[in-house]
Amino acid sequence: MTNFIPIFPLNIVVYPGENLNLHIFEPRYKELINECYTTKKPFGIPIVLNDKVQEFGTLLEILEISKVYENGEMDIKTKGVKVFRMLELIKEIPEKLFSGAIVSYPENYDNGSSGLMLKVMTNLRELHQLLKVEKPFPKPDTELKAFEIAHHVGLTLEEEYELLQLQDELHRQEYLKRHLLKAIPMAQGMEDLKEKIKLNGHFKNLSGFDF
Repeated sequence: MTNFIPIFPLNIVVYPGENLNLHIFEPRYKELINECYTTKKPFGIPIVLNDKVQEFGTLLEILEISKVYENGEMDIKTKGVKVFRMLELIKEIPEKLFSGAIVSYPENYDNGSSGLMLKVMTNLRELHQLLKVEKPFPKPDTELKAFEIAHHVGLTLEEEYELLQLQDELHRQEYLKRHLLKAIPMAQGMEDLKEKIKLNGHFKNLSGFDF
């Protein structure tokens, strides 16, 4: 299936099921959010890497507009729905400030291994212990999915994007396991890794990408 979606390119990776808070301040994206919220339609965040919009991204639904400021800026809460692949970028839409894209939705094979996930979580907790980071998870280890823990293992943006493109849960688990086996021996001296893992719920104030 293919369809048209409005897009908000950012240099972040959002995973399906992930909650993302955003502060919207640019006119084109204030327009995008107002339109999507009014029509109850989703929008897409394609990832920007090396000043280039990549072909994969995540479709998001707007959960709520938490606050509207006097100048029209907004705090919003969104949630990732599914991964899309951009087939055609449409930079200019008649009478709109924002851009859009024709996208398709790759099949997702949710056939992970509970045993492998247990190994991944064991390694992840070892890494967190080394870094003195406490990160509780809402489900038993064997019920967690790779996307639910991906932001907590210290991946670079490029690695997060690589993980987003994997369409098989088993492959995503293997990817995380390999990363953790490399990260654990280096953990003692990696303060930047610690900062990546310490996520918070503050509203992200990010500028959209200029094509």
